[in-house]
Amino acid sequence: MSEETGQQESFVSHLIELRDRLLRSLIAIAVMMGILALYPGPGAIYDLLAAPLTSALPEGTKMVAIGVVTPFMVPLKVTAMVAFVLALPYVLFQAWGFVAPGLYAHERRLGIPLIISSTVLFLLGMSFCYFFVFGQVFHFIASFAPKSITPAPDIEAYLSFVMTMFMAFGLSFEVPVALVVLVKLGVVKVEKLREWRSYFIVGAFVVAAIVTPPDVVSQLALALPMCLLYEFGILAASLVSKTTTRAEADAAAASQSATGDADLDAELEQAEAEFRKLDGKS
Repeated sequence: MSEETGQQESFVSHLIELRDRLLRSLIAIAVMMGILALYPGPGAIYDLLAAPLTSALPEGTKMVAIGVVTPFMVPLKVTAMVAFVLALPYVLFQAWGFVAPGLYAHERRLGIPLIISSTVLFLLGMSFCYFFVFGQVFHFIASFAPKSITPAPDIEAYLSFVMTMFMAFGLSFEVPVALVVLVKLGVVKVEKLREWRSYFIVGAFVVAAIVTPPDVVSQLALALPMCLLYEFGILAASLVSKTTTRAEADAAAASQSATGDADLDAELEQAEAEFRKLDGKS
């Protein structure tokens, strides 16, 4: 078998494995979506998602659906989103299973903690947005509404807003994971991260001003946690860096010890050979 043929077969096998893992992920999401469709149902899930907004609306006011199929499609999209979030650990595990064989042993040891921490942080970001930010933002916006109008938000526009906010807060809570990965890969040093602290703070407020509504509450609610998570990321990256340095030092010491033992054995063999020569002459 030629080298080119072997490379082609290896490439095909990787594509087959990627296809299988994607299918498993899609099946897991479909199963979760089927369970959620049966209980509690798309309508109940959307009502739960819309609760922060409906509690801020005037009494008796409801959201509206402008499109013909919107009352059907929007709750279905929300159900699919929730199913993906619930199946996210399994999806990340499948992605890790595809990538892990091409990594070194110390990189594989870091993989599972990164998957767990990134999933937990993403869910914490979404939870923080839902339970704290939404309530504050919607009440703040409702307090500025003129008395001459009756707010009646469209459910599709609300879904788009919610997904944007969830992605913004979920990804912003991944800052510690990103810093640890960058330090672990040797892209940046912990000292540089400390030097860049002021630039990150400015960048966090700029990002918050872009992705959140034009109100001070939501901007502060996104920027301040990002700054705190940056500090936490520096702490975690420094711990990982110290652990890596200690492991490298132990490996170097073991290698030096093995080299010293090999040199000693070589000297002993040379001395024994010289002794045999002298003994033969005598």
